[in-house]
Amino acid sequence: MEWLDYFNKSIAYVEDNLVGEIEVAKVAQLAHCSSYHYQRIFSYIAGVTLGEYIRRRKMSLASVDLQQGAKVIDVALKYGYDSPTSFNRVFKSIQGLTPKEAKQSGAKLTSYPMLTFQLTVKGVQAMEYQIIDKASFFITGVSLKLGEDMEAAQKKIPQFWNEVSTSGELQELLPLMDQNNPGVLGASMITPEVQDEWEYVIGVVSEQETKEFSRYEIPAAKWAVFSGTGPIPGAIQELQQQIFTEWLPTSGFEYAELPDIELYLDADPQNAQFQIWLPIRAK
Repeated sequence: MEWLDYFNKSIAYVEDNLVGEIEVAKVAQLAHCSSYHYQRIFSYIAGVTLGEYIRRRKMSLASVDLQQGAKVIDVALKYGYDSPTSFNRVFKSIQGLTPKEAKQSGAKLTSYPMLTFQLTVKGVQAMEYQIIDKASFFITGVSLKLGEDMEAAQKKIPQFWNEVSTSGELQELLPLMDQNNPGVLGASMITPEVQDEWEYVIGVVSEQETKEFSRYEIPAAKWAVFSGTGPIPGAIQELQQQIFTEWLPTSGFEYAELPDIELYLDADPQNAQFQIWLPIRAK
């Protein structure tokens, strides 16, 4: 399948540049998608972020260099670390011991191999979904500005939800909700025009304009809609992984470069009811 070939080419680029500079934009370009979408898909398929994968690969190779007698400072510089201190910190977080300890005979080290993407057919539970063509609509809410770094975004977004909830802003949004489109949304506002700097919006579908909140347009699109229940964030993360690894590769569609949405119909942390709205287009 073409997308598998593209992703494997992107991994080959990463592998060729572990001792050089790895440009996330270039990695994504080789996979024929934006930086945001590449990092999002990668994390679901690989089970780790792109940044963590790169660190693991570098520290795997660094371990070999250290055991072959290379100096710590030389290995640090080789893999892009300006100081032994920062290199030591990353190395220990992945290997569980310091670079100096890794040089000793009998040191137990972990090797993380190069990834290869391939389609695996396995018995999984059935997935129910709807394909919906929806005209453009508006979200009223508050936003968090984010950059290209998906790892940083994954840490900031849960904090943002907590801030919006505890500040009372979420309760103030509820009366503005269009009753024909109930629920609270978390929308990643990525479009072909906005790739490197994007916003994550918490809001409700609403036609009302207010001075207190901002208004955002979601463009007309075709959506694959999946419903789920369970404790969050675990249940929604599990469904997202299943969508990207099991449904999308064989669906006949591909991920569109448009906002993707989490819709919470009941945000009870122990038994939430939610939907994932995935923007799609025909291959």
